[in-house]
Amino acid sequence: MTLIQASAVAIDGRALLIEGEPASGKSSLALGLIDRGAKLIGDDGLELARDGERILAKPPPNIPGKFEIRGIGIVDMHPVSAPLALILTLAEDAPRFREMADTRDVLGLTIPCLPFVPGPIAPFERAIWALHIHGLAFA
Repeated sequence: MTLIQASAVAIDGRALLIEGEPASGKSSLALGLIDRGAKLIGDDGLELARDGERILAKPPPNIPGKFEIRGIGIVDMHPVSAPLALILTLAEDAPRFREMADTRDVLGLTIPCLPFVPGPIAPFERAIWALHIHGLAFA
């Protein structure tokens, strides 16, 4: 088990982890995805735990369900847990086109990892497609 500073949402039972520098748009991307039906796992903090041949993304133990909306305040949401399927790394210099995602070792398992520019053009839809195309599938 490990605690990390990132945001994560569950889409169709799979966790999409969003990482990046402070103020890079992690929470904004997560909020837009939640507005489109995703479920909160954690905002700016979550727990990762090995569960057999998958990594389970779980709400952070000290602030489960807390979500900061910048300039508005902290709201309460019902958090969920889900197996980690994809890591999006927010970066302004991400390549425009990718045939395959990179991979990263997380707690001894290989997880797809994709550089992602949130930008103003369809960031939420692109994140959902990234999960569909590059994310791990679970039976």
